[in-house]
Amino acid sequence: MAAELTVEERLKGLYELQQIDSKIDELEILKGELPMEVRDLEDEIGGLETRFRRINENVEDLEGEISRYQSNISEANALIERYTKQSENVKNNREYEALTKELEMQQLDIQLFEKKIKEANVVLETKKVTLGDTKERLDAKKANLEAKKVELEAIQVKTAKEEEKLRRKSDRATKKIEDRLLKAYRKIRTSYRNGLAVVNVERSSCGGCFNKVPPQLQLEISMRKKVIVCEHCGRVLVDDNIMVAKKEEEEVAA
Repeated sequence: MAAELTVEERLKGLYELQQIDSKIDELEILKGELPMEVRDLEDEIGGLETRFRRINENVEDLEGEISRYQSNISEANALIERYTKQSENVKNNREYEALTKELEMQQLDIQLFEKKIKEANVVLETKKVTLGDTKERLDAKKANLEAKKVELEAIQVKTAKEEEKLRRKSDRATKKIEDRLLKAYRKIRTSYRNGLAVVNVERSSCGGCFNKVPPQLQLEISMRKKVIVCEHCGRVLVDDNIMVAKKEEEEVAA
């Protein structure tokens, strides 16, 4: 069916498709960067949750380490008390010296354990501060994510019906265009951020790249006898009056 259409009808079909797709693009722009921001926030939250768990595990390990040192100190103090009592009932110098040596070793162990506790506490306090900061960041990111999701959902609800309607119109319009032209149209659309593949000649310039279109070429475009593309950007060029022609056709059809 599409192959039987005249060049003018093909150009009008391409132009109509471009108008529909541009409206769909506008709806996507309305969503803005929200979908990407939501994905980025979800990734950040995942990373922060992993970091929070790791730091929390470090805190628990340090607290366990400190607890073990404190237990060691308690055991050493118990031994010191026992050895002190034993030293009061020694029978010779050798026993006294042995007990004295044991007492000194336990006192040295206590000093070592106290030093390790002090060092561990310094690291522990730093970890706790980092843990608190990470928790604050995590909570803030989660709150921000929820707000972004609510905002995005509101926009999606608002535009869902209109977008669905436009996509159905786009599907119907594509069926009127031959595969070769449709493939070229889609390729051009993906080449430009604004998605414009079919543009009007405006003020003697391409409506896409704004380079001047020679008068002779403008005449050929207005005759609609062949598909003409901009020699600079490759977009399909149509005359500005094609808009009037489309409106008149729609009014007659109505």
